Amino acid sequence: MTDPQVALMMLGLFLIFVFLGFPIAFTLMAMGIGFGYYAYFDARRMWRSFDRLAEEAGSWDQISLWLQGFFNNRIFDLFINQTYTVMSNEVLTAVPLFLFMGYIVERANIVDRLFSTLNVAAKNMPGSMGVAALITCALFATATGIVGAVVTLMGLLALPAMLKARYNPSFASGIICAGGTLGILIPPSIMLIVYAAASGVSIVRLYAAALLPGLTLVGLYLVYVIGRSILQPSVAPRPSKEEVPDVPALRLLFMIFTSFVPLAFLILAVLGSILFGLATPTEAASIGALGGIFLAFVYRAMTWQRMRESVYLTVRTTAMVCWLFVGSYTFSAVFSYLGGEHVISEFVQSLNLSPLMFLLLAQLIIFLLGWPLEWSEIIIIFVPIFLPLLQFFQIDPLFFGILVALNLQTSFLTPPMAMSAYYLKGIAPPEIKLTQIFSGVMPFLLCVFISMALMYIYPQIVFYLPELMYGR
Repeated sequence: MTDPQVALMMLGLFLIFVFLGFPIAFTLMAMGIGFGYYAYFDARRMWRSFDRLAEEAGSWDQISLWLQGFFNNRIFDLFINQTYTVMSNEVLTAVPLFLFMGYIVERANIVDRLFSTLNVAAKNMPGSMGVAALITCALFATATGIVGAVVTLMGLLALPAMLKARYNPSFASGIICAGGTLGILIPPSIMLIVYAAASGVSIVRLYAAALLPGLTLVGLYLVYVIGRSILQPSVAPRPSKEEVPDVPALRLLFMIFTSFVPLAFLILAVLGSILFGLATPTEAASIGALGGIFLAFVYRAMTWQRMRESVYLTVRTTAMVCWLFVGSYTFSAVFSYLGGEHVISEFVQSLNLSPLMFLLLAQLIIFLLGWPLEWSEIIIIFVPIFLPLLQFFQIDPLFFGILVALNLQTSFLTPPMAMSAYYLKGIAPPEIKLTQIFSGVMPFLLCVFISMALMYIYPQIVFYLPELMYGR
């Protein structure tokens, strides 16, 4: 068996183990080290070590010499170096800080205040509760970037209110599921940080590039929610005064000032300091984390228990991301050394695809991978396989990254493995069926495909802000 065939077998076995449910990070590391031992095996170095063992037979150093012979393989040096590379990556330093900011905001009782305020402010608009829930999801998702947290919390806050207001259960469920995934795309997105670390693209330019596509997608969601509420009023009845009471203008302004403004200011301060070069992503994330703690104290929501939970969840999620990077770097280095990347590159180039067809093929593969895998695994493991091909097809990795971020919205919305639907089902009333949630998500999935089509047709949606702010 040739080395490239071994590389393809390595990739195939990895996919099999993933589908069997093995932990992905440790599977990557185990397979990288296992196949790497074969790839870097040097028989002469091994036997030299065992010759020394034979010469020293009978001494107390036998075990030490045997281990020296066994570990005399460059894969172990590679694994250590890759681990050090991940731990010293300055871009990844921002991940725990943004996560901590999100977990603190989640526990600071800010979201329920925000939803209540927007619900009152939009009460005269068609589908007012849906609009309020969607905007709240967008802001909260932007502050956290943690899909499960957003969908779960909004499912507890907004879904009961919409059901009580006689909203169609499927329609209400779709709003929460779709809104909860927006943090993957809208800056400051943790997914974009991970993509920047994997691809070498500037995180600042990625954030600038993601703004207009993110706002476009939110706009399409809002158009659908308002349009369907107008055309089919039964799915989103106007709330009664008992459900959403009238509030004097001054009191409404005060509500907006105390709930909407602080969170919006925190997000804009973090994002603005990055985009205008006032702070690095890590420094901005530190500002966000401190701002989240400050808001939690102001709202009298900070307790020692909540602080402990936030720190624990931050450490757990960060460790997952970092070990995924270590495993992915080791796996991809061995895969490339065996010639796997070269085989895939030659095969794709032999298809004589146009740049558009390559983009469509790559996005189709990522769309399918989104069924069994999380976004982090797709970005860290599979996107690097496509990156070397971008230069051949003359595709900007910045454009490719934003397309991937949009595409990964679908990984949380597409049955049978639509994780946002399962998150919502876990906390929804028993009468809400999973099929109803899937049905409500489908129109929002169409909005994602429309936004991707708009990007193909008008690439300046991606490039306009980065070129305006930083040049070509």
